[in-house]
Amino acid sequence: MQDRRLALIYAIIFFDVVVGSAVAPVLPAFVKERPHPELWLALGTGLFLGVQLFSGPLLGKLSDGYGRRSIFIVSAVGTLLANCLLLPVRLGYYLTNRVSDGLTNGMYATVRSAITDISPPDKLFKNLGIEGAILSLGFVVGPGVAGLLLTVLDVTDAENQARVVILMAIILSTVNVVLSLLLRETKQTPVVPIALRELKTDVGQAVDVTTLWQRLSHKNTASPGLKQLVLMQVALTMSTGYYFYFVTFVSFGSMQMDARQISYFFMYFGFLSVVINYVFYTYFADRINQRRAIVWLAALSVPVLAGYSFIGTSVVSLYVLVTIDCLTISLIQGLIEGLMAGHTTDTDRGETFGINQAMQGLASITTTVLFGGLSLLDLRLPFIWFALCVGAVAWLAWRGMKRKNQTAL
Repeated sequence: MQDRRLALIYAIIFFDVVVGSAVAPVLPAFVKERPHPELWLALGTGLFLGVQLFSGPLLGKLSDGYGRRSIFIVSAVGTLLANCLLLPVRLGYYLTNRVSDGLTNGMYATVRSAITDISPPDKLFKNLGIEGAILSLGFVVGPGVAGLLLTVLDVTDAENQARVVILMAIILSTVNVVLSLLLRETKQTPVVPIALRELKTDVGQAVDVTTLWQRLSHKNTASPGLKQLVLMQVALTMSTGYYFYFVTFVSFGSMQMDARQISYFFMYFGFLSVVINYVFYTYFADRINQRRAIVWLAALSVPVLAGYSFIGTSVVSLYVLVTIDCLTISLIQGLIEGLMAGHTTDTDRGETFGINQAMQGLASITTTVLFGGLSLLDLRLPFIWFALCVGAVAWLAWRGMKRKNQTAL
């Protein structure tokens, strides 16, 4: 039963990412006629990620009370409706989609909770690592299918490209609704109804940074080291804002890529990432010092992210850096999540991952505002910001490792 549920969870993640990554290359069509299109894309990204500031904790809390399955179903239906909003290729519909899709994307706190629910301790890093590999696989298949579809149909107009890809996304979103309905519950403890007043309080606390920090500190008191991991996750989220910025950079920067070229780029990026993630988390992640690995991977990522700002029009340089990228920063997420899962219990797992996702939402808003502003000055500048953020991950991981060693002595 566990294997079947885990396989279904992976399939749900896969289709969800395929839909999101397939749509990403055609999003410039919604803003290309506007002044400063890069700023409108940044605004859409900020809305998509920012609403997760409260949707992550909310959905995580609901999953602790009512189970993970119901959240999967609600999120799948929400994603389907959000994609339907994109059929009119207009700026207003794009921004509305970003808000509605961001609300249901808060389910990833529930995803990690569900995987942790059914994973034996000795399989936890592997299963969360495979989640990362599945995410990467989705980034391969999404742009790949979109690029293949546009090539076969020979669609060249940007607006028509957007319509074709969005129709495909709607079909795949419908498949995900069916998969979510087939999933059996992973949470072992009984359903505990949650009062509406309690939910309102949690949502209010999620958008209140001070209260959010207090909740995290309270969790850290019960499980020392959790706060350090969340801060590492926050810094990592700020650095990986470049995933969302890439479309802007290669579309409106010196490379001037179209939707088809962007699709091929993400195909390579995703394919390489999934292979490396699968091998790393299947054969190495459980056998190494995870904290030390984070320090080194993050430190090596600094020159990689900074290097994107110097590639100019060289496609070869872009692909070389992405290759190194897959061997460094792309591996960090699963390591942090695996360490964080060890600080949760079955009764508060959704809440803990929800708080973490809310902090990530806050980080996403911050980094989106900053890279949006920096891009107005120079499209290369945001990568310097991303490099500084991943440097902060290395520093926080080194401090945590040092403190842990001192405690052990």
